[in-house]
Amino acid sequence: MVNITAAKPFYSVLILAFACSALVAGAAVGLRPKQEVNRQLDRRKNILYAARLYDADKPINELFANIETRVIELESGKYVDETTIDPSTYNQRKAAFTDQLGTEIPAEADTASIGRQEKYSLVYLVRENGKLSQVVLPVRGKGLWSTLYAYVAVDADLTTIRGVSFYEHGETPGLGGEVSNRAWQNLWQGKQLYKDGTVALEVAKGSVAKDSPQAPYRIDGLSGATLTSNGVSGLLEFWFGEHGFKPFFAQLKNEEKTNG
Repeated sequence: MVNITAAKPFYSVLILAFACSALVAGAAVGLRPKQEVNRQLDRRKNILYAARLYDADKPINELFANIETRVIELESGKYVDETTIDPSTYNQRKAAFTDQLGTEIPAEADTASIGRQEKYSLVYLVRENGKLSQVVLPVRGKGLWSTLYAYVAVDADLTTIRGVSFYEHGETPGLGGEVSNRAWQNLWQGKQLYKDGTVALEVAKGSVAKDSPQAPYRIDGLSGATLTSNGVSGLLEFWFGEHGFKPFFAQLKNEEKTNG
């Protein structure tokens, strides 16, 4: 026969555990909407950083009001109607790992080392006086220890870098982790993506001499972080090549000719 008196402490702990679990689960559910709002604000802040439009004295949503969010099909570069994919709810990270919205990248083309890719991507269009002034694009690729996530802003000429924001990674602090250092990111401004139609921009080994003919296509390397630097170069090659945003750039150029 079970000694009820002896079992009372056990039941008390069990009830307390269930109560605490219920409280934690309830708090998580209750905080989820606020967490999503904060994530959206953080995404917008990093897009604004890349576009060099961030102003700490102004509300993020107010600054973002002039940026148009669209979805494109990466293969064709064409815009996707919002009734097909809603840009406000589309999660392209998750999409890459679904059969319907993602696809495996051929090994020989996967310079970003990400394995799979979404078929559709978000793009962010910045206009001034009704004309496209720059476009901000989400990119990612493997570093040494982690996947590097960034936004790259490109001027309306579709080759000049306006800015960059690496906002998520798990690289070594002080080494590869310097990708999120604003001083290093500032070195990107004015660099050129393409040379003779081919992706030429890459991270150098060491510093770049300003008078070097290659200076427009080189970014100072990250000290002691060769593999992270190589990862950044690889993601640039992938996302601004034929498997990435190059078809979209071709569509934008045709659009400009038509409207011009």
